[in-house]
Amino acid sequence: MHEGDADSAAATVRRYFESLRNAEPLAPFFADDPDVVKYGLSERLVGDEVQTGLREQTETTRDWAVESRALRVTERDAHAWFSDQVFMGWTDVERRIRYEFETRWSGTLERRTGGEVDPDGEWRFVGMHVSREAERSEASERASGVLASEASQRSEDERSESSGDAASNEEAL
Repeated sequence: MHEGDADSAAATVRRYFESLRNAEPLAPFFADDPDVVKYGLSERLVGDEVQTGLREQTETTRDWAVESRALRVTERDAHAWFSDQVFMGWTDVERRIRYEFETRWSGTLERRTGGEVDPDGEWRFVGMHVSREAERSEASERASGVLASEASQRSEDERSESSGDAASNEEAL
């Protein structure tokens, strides 16, 4: 299969993004399997929780923007994996708040028929992970701040020890 084929894993990922933008049901894109896992920006859903969580998301959000910027998909027989950088935004209708994030996506798909792996089946997500790109930079900033703070503290301690040693040396004279 080539990425442009209508039944390719890449086409399935693109249809998922389109369905998200159009507030269409997302649960059918996932395998009906107790081992399916979906990590979102603020949740971890497993098995039936995925179907329920996606239905709730569709009911409580509007005005989705989903802009795929670097989709990469690899297919091997009845299995595929993907990664992407995606700008996404939506409005929480209950809170009346607009959210927008630069995100990273990765996941695994299997060709399935009736819940079983089937090389002639339809592509279904069996794992998906979405995270904010900012998480990495914020973590790096925190780590840099901690390292800088620790280095500053060490320098301060060393200066204190040095001046203490000098004072001790002066006293010894």
